[in-house]
Amino acid sequence: MDFPLDFVRGFFPALADSNDLYFDNAAGTQVPQTVVEAVGDHLTRRNVQRGGRYRLSEEVDEFLQQTRESLAVFVNAHQPDEIAFGANATGLIRSMSLAFAEVLKPGDEVIVTELDHEANIAPWLALEARDIKVKFWPVEREGARLDIEKLDEILSDRSRLVAVTKASNAVGTIVDLIPIAERIHAHKGYLFVDAVAFAAHGPLDVQFFGCDFLICSGHKIFGPHIGFLWGKKEAMDSLPTFHEFFIPDRAPDKYEAGTPNFEGTAGLNAAVGYIEELGRRSRHLPLPPEEDVGRRGDMRRGMQAVRQYERTLTGYLLRRIQELPFVEVQGLTDPGQAALRTPTFSFNVKGLEPAKVSRLLAKERIFVRDGQVDCPRLFRALGLSDKTAGVRASLVHYNSGSEVDRFLDTLKDMPR
Repeated sequence: MDFPLDFVRGFFPALADSNDLYFDNAAGTQVPQTVVEAVGDHLTRRNVQRGGRYRLSEEVDEFLQQTRESLAVFVNAHQPDEIAFGANATGLIRSMSLAFAEVLKPGDEVIVTELDHEANIAPWLALEARDIKVKFWPVEREGARLDIEKLDEILSDRSRLVAVTKASNAVGTIVDLIPIAERIHAHKGYLFVDAVAFAAHGPLDVQFFGCDFLICSGHKIFGPHIGFLWGKKEAMDSLPTFHEFFIPDRAPDKYEAGTPNFEGTAGLNAAVGYIEELGRRSRHLPLPPEEDVGRRGDMRRGMQAVRQYERTLTGYLLRRIQELPFVEVQGLTDPGQAALRTPTFSFNVKGLEPAKVSRLLAKERIFVRDGQVDCPRLFRALGLSDKTAGVRASLVHYNSGSEVDRFLDTLKDMPR
């Protein structure tokens, strides 16, 4: 496909040194120069508190609203006030579990999955102290997938919430949210989505997904370390949260205790702006007429370009890695199923511990990660221990086929 890879890589200062190969993007992506400039601009020009009567303080309020509006477009929210900022996704999930703890009743049920990052499991398990039952939706060992029929088996009239990832941060499996939303809504419950591991790889559309809440992290989508929450306005307004008595009891105010990370929000707005610019350079890609409107059309097209390019990159890596019989990949391994996963791969090299593989790759300036990557339950379900969970190589759209070749050639030549 006609993907502007040179244009993309030119946006990212960290990629100027071609000897460094960033295959640890699931832990955090690099940032465009525009993000660096936006953060610096805030800190040098308007590093003041919001709510003042002077111009610089008013500008802080204005750009907070601008970022809220940009993110609302990015996720296809109904309105900007459905976006709330937080320190990170993990903290926001914990805050949401505390809010639900106040409205759920003893005997009510929350469903979590073995596919998820522990950040979307542990906060819900904490509700068991309040006699709320937490059920696990098991992962299928073949393909590391979630079987919707298994969800049907554990849903009941007391099911009130399903907490699930949109994509695995460990093995790349993408989850179809629509049938999950249909089932939990039939029980008058909520669908809570962790989109952190998917957001860099494809379009977010909360209306299409049918979810009620969605969490994301800025540093996973080419921005600074800051998190944000989307939720249906009515649901967000109804949940109890901790906030000072003088803070309005409505979203988003009630979810943003304390001073926000102003420079983080400025950088996050710039990150979304980068996706928008990529969309403007990809207007050859068709969109449905209802999607091809203004900023939403450009953001959607930008992420569609990312999705299509990464699908090709994923298929290429899966085909080439089959040439290495001593490498075992977890999850979906068929190149023909590249559309069902992100380019996040967990693998083991026969005869070598994962930590040693990572160290040997690091010597060649190839950056990966090893271990259970905060998904110990997933790897145990796949028959692996924390020690043998594997090596994770995670790609995004600024990575190239030549980098895949260098990575695989290094694995091939690795002493075993």
